[in-house]
Amino acid sequence: MTGPVPELEDRAIACAEHLCDCDRVLLASHIDADGLTSAAIAAQTLERAGVPFETVFEKQLDEDVIAGIAATEYDTVLFTDFGSGQLDVIGEHEDAGAFTPVIADHHQPADRETEFHLNPLLFGINGASELSGAGASYVLARALAEVADETADSGETVTAADGGERTGSSRCSSERRSDGGTATARTDNRDLAALAVVGAVGDMQDSEGELHGANAKIVAEGVEAGVVETGKDLALYGKQTRPLPKFLEYATDVYIPGISNDQSGALRFLDELDLDLKSDGEWRCWAALTSEEKQTVASALVKRAVSRGVPATKIDQLVGTSYVLSAEPVGTELRDASEFSTLLNATARYDRADVGLGVCLGNREGALERARTLLRNHRRNLSEGIDLVTTEGVTQEEHVQWFHAGDRIRETIVGIVAGMAMGNDGVSRSKPIFAFAEKSAERSSANQSGEAAEEKTDGDDEADEEIKVSARGTHSLVRKGLDLSQVMGEASRAVGGDGGGHDVAAGATVPAGREEEFVERADEIVGEQLS
Repeated sequence: MTGPVPELEDRAIACAEHLCDCDRVLLASHIDADGLTSAAIAAQTLERAGVPFETVFEKQLDEDVIAGIAATEYDTVLFTDFGSGQLDVIGEHEDAGAFTPVIADHHQPADRETEFHLNPLLFGINGASELSGAGASYVLARALAEVADETADSGETVTAADGGERTGSSRCSSERRSDGGTATARTDNRDLAALAVVGAVGDMQDSEGELHGANAKIVAEGVEAGVVETGKDLALYGKQTRPLPKFLEYATDVYIPGISNDQSGALRFLDELDLDLKSDGEWRCWAALTSEEKQTVASALVKRAVSRGVPATKIDQLVGTSYVLSAEPVGTELRDASEFSTLLNATARYDRADVGLGVCLGNREGALERARTLLRNHRRNLSEGIDLVTTEGVTQEEHVQWFHAGDRIRETIVGIVAGMAMGNDGVSRSKPIFAFAEKSAERSSANQSGEAAEEKTDGDDEADEEIKVSARGTHSLVRKGLDLSQVMGEASRAVGGDGGGHDVAAGATVPAGREEEFVERADEIVGEQLS
């Protein structure tokens, strides 16, 4: 195998060989954009290899959820975009013979080993910036295609889990071209690189302007397979779908006075350009402009930024690498990796993981329209959440800042709100931000049909006693020593909770009423890290 990440090759092959020998697999994944794309990659891989599977999604992989998984009749469970941090609990069920875990994740692992554990952190690769959960799932997909082809070529007889026999030619074989030629991008799963790129971008691993490390190798495979295009472009959100005035008005990562958050200012800026930027009376989108038109607008934007005193380091951030999904229609959310990831975040975070998975798997009718409806609701909720934080403000400690949304911001988006609020009035970018929200009283797992697999009863008030806390930092703070995964893990466990994640973004659950104790401990740890 010549996979995209050689360091992970041997472990990926071992995981793939085990999956290929399974009669069926339970696929369990997280609910954000990275988790959805991870699951979609794994689902298509298993289907192509002829391995029967069922898919479930979880907001949080806690002890109760793992126990529920252990109670199923599946002998093998494939965890994507989570599992590493919960390996201590998973391992207890593995030791008891409940199931064999296969984990494709990129979060900080618990202090426990298991045989089929594919995580970049185990091989010296940064899971927060160099390889996402979808990237790990893609590495597994490439390995499984290789193993499936070798099994099919050998025609070997293997022993099935039920004691019977099956031959490689009829089991775990990937698709081949009808003309008998060499493997195509589909048969070796390189076409799935597009979803891996969406997952990495959704996990904010391009926040430095482009994807790098192992992610960049996956991008290269996507380009070679003809499913990804890259190029230098304005690093603003909404290139495919936002009309130009909104495209500029809502671009606040690099704040340009007189344009950012200024509807009339953005309109005046565009009107002053000697360009016809409308079609049939309607403003065009950035993606619909010619190269010459883009250059004119971009140059004028830079000049305006310079004239308004925007620092040169900020102006440099106006340009970055864009990731375009070649097979998707121009002018849709699916064409741009960033917009695609936002669309996915708007599904499972509102208990419709089935919709997001459907979009990833190619459902361009019902699922896509439902996703767009959810996206409109998601954007409204984010806007209201940011307004709430900006209006009510945050509490400033010596080293951290925080707010408690109660039940006014959904627990599944409070971390996104916190990250987007950084830099607004009263919300510093020089300190990590911690955001609390009440956990919903109902927990559900959505399978591929979107059916509820588990639901708490009215008499079970455990969820009412838990508080979700999300933390966000900046890559600048990480370079100074910030590691929110460590902060969340230690501070939550100090008050009887648990948590983890990445250096720049992490999450935890803590008992209700102990939030201030958590903040006090988190403030101490952050102070030590940044001293």
